[in-house]
Amino acid sequence: MTHSDSRFLLKFATPASPKSLKKMNFRSILITAALIASGAPNHAAAAGPCGDLENAYGPYDYSNPANRRDYLPIVEKFHFTSNVENLIKGRSDTIIGDLDYTLRAFPNHHRALYSMIRYQLDHPVQPGSQFYTAECYLDRAMRFVPTDPVPHMLAGIYYQRSNDLQKALQSYLEAYAIAPDWVELNYNLGLLYLELGDNDKALEHAHFAYQRGYALQGLKSKLTRKGLWAQNN
Repeated sequence: MTHSDSRFLLKFATPASPKSLKKMNFRSILITAALIASGAPNHAAAAGPCGDLENAYGPYDYSNPANRRDYLPIVEKFHFTSNVENLIKGRSDTIIGDLDYTLRAFPNHHRALYSMIRYQLDHPVQPGSQFYTAECYLDRAMRFVPTDPVPHMLAGIYYQRSNDLQKALQSYLEAYAIAPDWVELNYNLGLLYLELGDNDKALEHAHFAYQRGYALQGLKSKLTRKGLWAQNN
């Protein structure tokens, strides 16, 4: 699978090449996440190596509409501007400093998590840094709201772009256990299974996605080139 085909346009999307990464539509996934992640956030989740979740401001649940209405605007105004999200420059700190602030206040902030992943794929956090690794920010999000499927999907994207396909599969399947009808997730699973050589699974998820009107054609094109799509449709 090429980077340009690895997407999760989650109605809050994910792709994999630096250019396609900027073409995400993070809006409707919030609706999905809000419906699924209905449990209370886990403020007391065990800290482990990735730190506890206590914070002076928050932490707040990004999938909760009331939290976004009441507490998110000030965070995004001063720490998650368009320049920060697109990794151009910081607002109140460095880029990673502003992303860190945002993710401490809203550990499962989908767009900030995605920006942190993109940033750290190019600028990995070194041991002894004051900031967490990308994996830690994902771990914190999953501990905070375990029923939010988006951080699991984002973890799959991260591992897929890091060429750790087994961890990517594990993360996608964790998201799938929470949201099996999520079309974008099925599309990504199809791409990953195809790369792993499991054509039957790739076709299963491709059929699910395309029967529900999924727009991206990368998976279908790959299946067609292998002679798999024509003989099954």
